Amino acid sequence: MALVLLLGGLSETEVRAESDPIRGDVVAVVEHLRLQVPRESREQWMAAERGSWEPWLKQQPGFLGRDLFWDPATEEGTLLIRWSSRKAWKSISMAEVETVQERFETLAREQTGQRQGNPFPLVFEGELLPQ
Repeated sequence: MALVLLLGGLSETEVRAESDPIRGDVVAVVEHLRLQVPRESREQWMAAERGSWEPWLKQQPGFLGRDLFWDPATEEGTLLIRWSSRKAWKSISMAEVETVQERFETLAREQTGQRQGNPFPLVFEGELLPQ
């Protein structure tokens, strides 16, 4: 289940990849994404995530979990996706990722009533490593 929390501000230096306390898994890398998510579209974003990325990620080897946050100051969603290894994460084919992204955008357009494009465009993509 996705978790939405309000952030006052999150910097890359404040997040560490460590062991997952719930599952006891060692996190090797955290995929860090930020999306533009307008205040009035938060629920639509979450519905699109639940119908696309969430079920797909759960089937991926090396996927340990993810956390979703929303920052009211910037109206951005932050996704922190934990992987057991960089190799597991990066071995996923771009064709697969593009298929899931298309599903996400279709659901997002249906949810928001937007006719074309991605209602929640990517504004940042990076990774966080253990210290």
